[in-house]
Amino acid sequence: MSVLKTFFKDTVIYGLAIVLPRLINFLLVRLHTDVLPNEGYSENTEFYVVAAFFNVILTYGMETSFFRFFSKNKDKKAVLSTAILTILGSTLLFGIALLVFRETISEILRINTDFYTLLVGITLIDTLIVIPFAYLRVTGRPIRFASIKLINVLIIVVLNVLLLSKTYGWEGLREWFHVENKVEYIFIANLIASAAVLILVSPYFFRSKFQFDTKILKQLLTYGWPIMVAGLAFVINENLDKWLLPSLESEFVNGAYSACYKLAVFMTLFIQAFRMGAEPFFFNHSDKDNATQTYATILKYFTIVGALGLMIVVIYIDLLRPLFINKESYLLALDIVPIVLLANLCLGIYHNLSIWYKLTDRTKFGMYISIIGAGITIAVNLIFIRKIGFMAAAYATLMAYGIMMLLSYFLGRKYYPVPYQVSRIALYLLLSAGLSFITYYKFDRDILLGTVFLLLFSALVVFLERKELTKLLRKG
Repeated sequence: MSVLKTFFKDTVIYGLAIVLPRLINFLLVRLHTDVLPNEGYSENTEFYVVAAFFNVILTYGMETSFFRFFSKNKDKKAVLSTAILTILGSTLLFGIALLVFRETISEILRINTDFYTLLVGITLIDTLIVIPFAYLRVTGRPIRFASIKLINVLIIVVLNVLLLSKTYGWEGLREWFHVENKVEYIFIANLIASAAVLILVSPYFFRSKFQFDTKILKQLLTYGWPIMVAGLAFVINENLDKWLLPSLESEFVNGAYSACYKLAVFMTLFIQAFRMGAEPFFFNHSDKDNATQTYATILKYFTIVGALGLMIVVIYIDLLRPLFINKESYLLALDIVPIVLLANLCLGIYHNLSIWYKLTDRTKFGMYISIIGAGITIAVNLIFIRKIGFMAAAYATLMAYGIMMLLSYFLGRKYYPVPYQVSRIALYLLLSAGLSFITYYKFDRDILLGTVFLLLFSALVVFLERKELTKLLRKG
């Protein structure tokens, strides 16, 4: 089987492991928006914004560091054991600190104290399972990985339905938890599901004799801390808007914005699925003679698929949207969807391009780029939300990810040249975005016109890539 076919096969399997569970979980948006008022959905969003921040702090870049040094180090058991012991120790210390100072931290983060303990429990467990999941990925066990992910989301979905649904809810289960705010049921379901996953992956904590190598630890931390800073910047880029809107606008507006932002999940899932298969592949393939050409081809087809996804979601938004958001109060922010979709496509291209600083051990550049993106996000949100409302938050996301994409490309040309087909990639990106925006904003979401645009774009892709597509399909 050709290298590219192997890559696409692994990506599809890992993609299903991420996309299928999260798509099932995404179906809960309809349940949540039907049951919760806008303000309640805003509380739910703010909870997971803080959880994302905690997750980055608690994992401090260890996942990517583990990929890097597990792949290149001959003593793989020592890398695995050192990473697991480090995460176990730091998670215990963080957990104690978070609980001891719960009143102060919850007040600073604007988290209801009733929710705070659940938040700590979820983030600590999710931190502990990072290395076992990374081990499954780097050792090529996608089926096991996918199965556990699916079990996790099925538990979440079933509990959400039993606790929140008016039709299928279980009153006895609701009474057992004694909550005053319905949104707390969502967090309880998440905690139970995370605990179940921890039990399932616990055998991987004992895959090797416990050995702690300080030299390996130093390598892991040196490589990983810039990734942690970049991760914090990413959390700002992705979530600052949902953190500021309640105070700069209102909880009601933030609930609508957060719900409509979820409609960009199709692009987000595509990117996450791609990264699951791509990150281990990029590291493992880096010593091959044709590595850079392979990376270039992968980015082109990533852009093509992402561009098609952008157009499909924007053109058929009126058909897709009622499946997930039906309550009128949440449609206030629907116009952000095309902008957020394009922003996430730029982010996906950035992740492709970022391989240069990961393979050359220049992760500090990833940190610098992400900090610049975070600076743009902070500035645009603080200056323009009060002037033009929530649309400023969507524009800030697009500007941040677009500039990060360009910075990574130009820096990569210097430190790790890859023969990307820049003109072709730019054509697909700009043309798909232009046709999507024209359909949505100029012609008021005209489905017929949008379908014509989609067919023309697809025909152009097939025409321009016909020779290469034929070769790829013929290779065994």
